[in-house]
Amino acid sequence: MPSPLPPSAASAAPAFAAPGTPTLPFHAVASDALDAFLGGLSASGGTHHAAWLKASGFTGALGQLVLLPGPEGGLAGAVAGLGTRAERTRSRFGIAKAVAALPGGAWHLAAPLPPDDTTETLLAWLLSGYGFDRYRPGKPAPAPARLLPPEGCDTARLLAMAEGEFLTRDLINTPAQDMGPEELEAAAFALAERFGARAGAIRGEDLLARNFPMIHAVGRASPRAPRLIEIEWGSEGPALTLVGKGVCFDTGGLDLKPSSGMLLMKKDMGGAATVLGLAHMIMALKLPLRLRVLIPAVENVIAGNAQKPKDILTSRKGLTVEVNNTDAEGRLVLADALALAVERPVDLVISMATLTGAARVAVGPDLAPYWTDDDHLAAALETGAKAGLDPVWRMPFHQPYESVIEPGIADLDNAPSFGFAGAITAALFLRRFADHPRYLHFDIYGHIPNAAPARPKGGAGQGARAVLEALPRMLGL
Repeated sequence: MPSPLPPSAASAAPAFAAPGTPTLPFHAVASDALDAFLGGLSASGGTHHAAWLKASGFTGALGQLVLLPGPEGGLAGAVAGLGTRAERTRSRFGIAKAVAALPGGAWHLAAPLPPDDTTETLLAWLLSGYGFDRYRPGKPAPAPARLLPPEGCDTARLLAMAEGEFLTRDLINTPAQDMGPEELEAAAFALAERFGARAGAIRGEDLLARNFPMIHAVGRASPRAPRLIEIEWGSEGPALTLVGKGVCFDTGGLDLKPSSGMLLMKKDMGGAATVLGLAHMIMALKLPLRLRVLIPAVENVIAGNAQKPKDILTSRKGLTVEVNNTDAEGRLVLADALALAVERPVDLVISMATLTGAARVAVGPDLAPYWTDDDHLAAALETGAKAGLDPVWRMPFHQPYESVIEPGIADLDNAPSFGFAGAITAALFLRRFADHPRYLHFDIYGHIPNAAPARPKGGAGQGARAVLEALPRMLGL
């Protein structure tokens, strides 16, 4: 097995400034508080700084930054705009635009912020430090601006969130040449070793011997053997199983994608990357639960032994599936893993996958749509999404569409010709295999198409922070 790739140098260690480090003041000022702030500066002997801000055109707009000059040309601090409450609601992590423009060094918040703004500012500060420079080794990473966290904030939780997100981003951003099933397994094993978890994998022909026929069918055409990766951690508390789609590259199989459709297919293991990031958060915070992670890892490519349209597969659960499109492979590999997930008692099952284009049409790239039959889970997740600054949107398991996924010749159809509601019919397909009253499914995008504050263009986790914040209510922790 190959060694896991090292994290990018620019993102290896999201961190705050250490206590005792000399720091400069970082003032965060809302637009409607600017006059009061300038008056306070003048009253405390900072008339020259107030004049400097006015001369610089500082308005307090969200993400605006002005550096304050010190004596003899040094730096005395910085002032960043928080904008209006409406602007902050519309733009997550808007303050990160200012953070990214700060010179390296250590900083402290010059005045307390409201609790909601403090959490967002601290998380934005950490997330804005991400950079993916693995394939540009000659380009030195700029010195990071580190923040001394204010007293009373949960720095361990924020760091766990940032580290988990950085892991997810690194895995998705790595091209398929360096992130196939073997390398994804190595990354999962390295994560397990870090936290003292148990890890194993079933590979190649052993998938058939152990009754994972659909994982094998999707991945058998690749010289990089398909596999089912498993991590287990914790010995007490409620049982949580995370299942992540690990299609390391998707050509579409014999139903070949056009070249434009393959350009982002290195991200088709975004579900696996996200559950690994979430697993990192859970284990780093030592949550009192029993965690299990299942990742079917495959490449969907073309060879003489590739699965063919109209093949009928018998799944691990015993349900037969007619393959009406080899490019609808993610639900096939997830189905076998979900069947395994519920073969022993479990309190909550969550699947994450970059599954359908229909989900993107419905909610765009920024929202993580999810499905569940359990209103308590949904309520907990909605609250968690706000706390974790990780937006989600509930979608329906619409019962009348059940007949759409039944082709007649087999129990199920992996690509119904219905022509509508593709994300819903995919979720209904997976529910047949999860077969658990407390099942939660995410159809994520896993990619930021246009750079935004604290969210550079490229791989991204979705839903992980929302789940992390919701777990206490979901599982009674």
